[in-house]
Amino acid sequence: MHNEKGALRTRLLSERRALPAEARERAAEALAGHAGALATAAVPTGETGAAGTAAGTGAAATVAAYVSVGAEPGTRPLLDALRARGLRVLLPVLLADNDLDWAEYAGPTALAPAGRGLLEPVGPRLGPEAVTGAGLVLLPGLAVDRRGLRLGRGGGSYDRVLARLERAGARPVLAVLLYEHELLERVPAEPHDRPVDLALTPSGAHRLG
Repeated sequence: MHNEKGALRTRLLSERRALPAEARERAAEALAGHAGALATAAVPTGETGAAGTAAGTGAAATVAAYVSVGAEPGTRPLLDALRARGLRVLLPVLLADNDLDWAEYAGPTALAPAGRGLLEPVGPRLGPEAVTGAGLVLLPGLAVDRRGLRLGRGGGSYDRVLARLERAGARPVLAVLLYEHELLERVPAEPHDRPVDLALTPSGAHRLG
């Protein structure tokens, strides 16, 4: 299983690096539009969000996202599009044990370089449990299959996030950001892998499971 996952990761990472810069930029802009529409539907201000809580200034008006790096589907336009819609955006902060803390996104000038080539928000840390208050969680990944099973990079950070949401009884919309060719019929999976709801690609949102 690990060899199969490793081989698929290697292939997908190589394909990402081969994408022209212009194609990446177009994908980032398209994802920003789709994510904004999805967030508005999933966490509508002033109504009841996906987690079943009141929005407005409450938890359902919160989206958990991330800052893309390298050849990942770009999230910079997406982050600003979400803020422009009046949504509170949380970004991850990588901890020493590979778990994730969270802090609020306050714009591109409030990001600082961190370990492993990451950019992280400079605001107050809100704790690993902060993600349980989001109505929409946008996840990185290398691929996802039609069952909703996600292939990550192997660090386990987002496996912990998904397990934390499950333990808390939180039911946000879970969406993985991908390029078109990364929505696969099947990815190698293990018993602890938890499914997601959507694949978000430049062509739109794809319901899974």
